[in-house]
Amino acid sequence: MSAVSMTKSQGGAVGRGAYFLFTLAVVGVGWLVAALNTGIAYLALGMDVVPIVTGLIGCLVFVVLMRFLHHAWWLAALSVLPAVFVLVGSVQYAPEAALDHRGVRADVRITADSAAAGGTNHRFTLTRASGGAFEETLDYAGSNPDWEVGDRLTVVSDPEGVVPLEAASDVDPGGRLATLVMGVVGWTALALPAGRRGFVRRRARADAPTVQDAG
Repeated sequence: MSAVSMTKSQGGAVGRGAYFLFTLAVVGVGWLVAALNTGIAYLALGMDVVPIVTGLIGCLVFVVLMRFLHHAWWLAALSVLPAVFVLVGSVQYAPEAALDHRGVRADVRITADSAAAGGTNHRFTLTRASGGAFEETLDYAGSNPDWEVGDRLTVVSDPEGVVPLEAASDVDPGGRLATLVMGVVGWTALALPAGRRGFVRRRARADAPTVQDAG
């Protein structure tokens, strides 16, 4: 003869306080990833591949933590969107801030385009407004550059030669910082409800009864 008994599943009750601390830890990881990758971008000026790789790793870590926090994948998948903002902002802020801080402006005219005969890697040869060739080229990778031969524009160059030349209109460290902050705020806005929903999910599983046969 068998009797049916109802017991709670293994694992016991989930502590609300502990789960709240876990949520805060995930939020802290998001802010830490953004800050560390921005610092790495400063240390690796001129080598964008370094903060891109470290940023991708950091964003992946956050997404995985979101999966464990929420106990489901859909909010973790949503966190990829602000991750793009964090990656772009943290990688681009440092070089543009360096150009804005120490860069030298010059008025130039575009006299030649290396991709004029075809191709998407444009290297624009520049001539100073006062006469004489400019030492650096203005590079653009893509099929629709904002400039063409004959255009006049202002460029910003790095006197230390570490950060590539950019058009002055493209140097916007404030905008890159805003992008970075938007990404981190987005992560925070997703992590807080993820923590709440994750706590409810885990508590429900811990309290769920199981059927056992007793002989």
